[in-house]
Amino acid sequence: MTAPLLLRSVDLAAFAVALVNRLHSGGVVVSASGPTGFVDALRRGWPRTRSQLYWAARLTLVNRVEDLAAFDEVFDALFADAVLGVDPAGLKQSLGTTAAVDPGVPGRASTLADGGLPWTTRPASVTAVDAHTADIGIPDALPSRIVARADEPFERFDPDDLRLLGEWLEHSAAHWPRRRSLRRKLHRHGKRVDLRETMKASRATGWETLRVSRTRNREYPRRVVLVCDVSRSMQPYAAIYLHLMRAAALRQNGIRPEVFAFSTSLTRLTAALSHRSAEVALAKANAKVTDRYGGTHLGRCVGELVSASHGNVLRGAVVIIASDGWDSDPPDVLERALVRVRRRAHKLIWLNPRAAQRDFLPLAASMAAALPYCDLFLPAQSLTGLRELFAALADQ
Repeated sequence: MTAPLLLRSVDLAAFAVALVNRLHSGGVVVSASGPTGFVDALRRGWPRTRSQLYWAARLTLVNRVEDLAAFDEVFDALFADAVLGVDPAGLKQSLGTTAAVDPGVPGRASTLADGGLPWTTRPASVTAVDAHTADIGIPDALPSRIVARADEPFERFDPDDLRLLGEWLEHSAAHWPRRRSLRRKLHRHGKRVDLRETMKASRATGWETLRVSRTRNREYPRRVVLVCDVSRSMQPYAAIYLHLMRAAALRQNGIRPEVFAFSTSLTRLTAALSHRSAEVALAKANAKVTDRYGGTHLGRCVGELVSASHGNVLRGAVVIIASDGWDSDPPDVLERALVRVRRRAHKLIWLNPRAAQRDFLPLAASMAAALPYCDLFLPAQSLTGLRELFAALADQ
């Protein structure tokens, strides 16, 4: 007797959307055409076993080798302990049916002996990635041609692709840094007992303490200061970094990020990049930076950032400097400026797209002088690099 069809009388589109959402929460990058391909694969060959459903989802929804482990965890969490009783075919089966090993899925068990499987499952108790970093992955808003080039450097992208990347950055759900305050708030998982709130709650129970109130420190957004090198050597990457800075300027987290650009002089772009239109914002920024794609005075501009009235924004902030380290000034100028930056900033993150090369060495004198003062040194030359940057910001 052949096994009954899975997903019978099920809205395949809704099933595919729900599965893709769970994969996104697990950190799996699914292209824009993935759900359509998955539904088409199900219609062409209806799965009768869990292994057939596994391979239909894996071949259509997974695009990168590094996502296989996360996909396996999410799929196992969803379908390993599926609950019977909803699928029409499952109504005819007993809840006490024993499980058997499914040879089609590597390293998996818990498939029903007769091959049936309901289309709904109970919520997984453990997700593949914790909720703090679940929204850092590359979203489905990007076209598949760009998602497939996640590891390619931005210098190979045309202006239209960079514009799409800028729109993704504006709508990305990256977690920006937060800082702990001395103020406290009630929280059921707090470590400190609030005696006043505990006694106040006991008034309603005859002064018997039935619930202990606990508190934890409040968290507030931490300021982010972005400084981008727009000299000629950084021309292939300046556009996407400007998009990144605009996305930071639009972030509504209670504290407005500060954005600066420099080549031979320092220019504040916070007000220009806060425009609602991306095209107008970038046009204003380009018009304001009159010395773009020229020489580089890295040390002098960083020193100007600390010495000017804008230097107060560095206090307790996460400072991100995007530059390849090429400088016309002596390296000791940059070193003196970074000493002052480290005294005020909480963390210093340096983005150097040249660092993605295998044979990269900090041969530039200013870059070598800056490395001892950097808490993180990232390339951020591709989509994967930006994802690493977002993950680093979430940990601050």
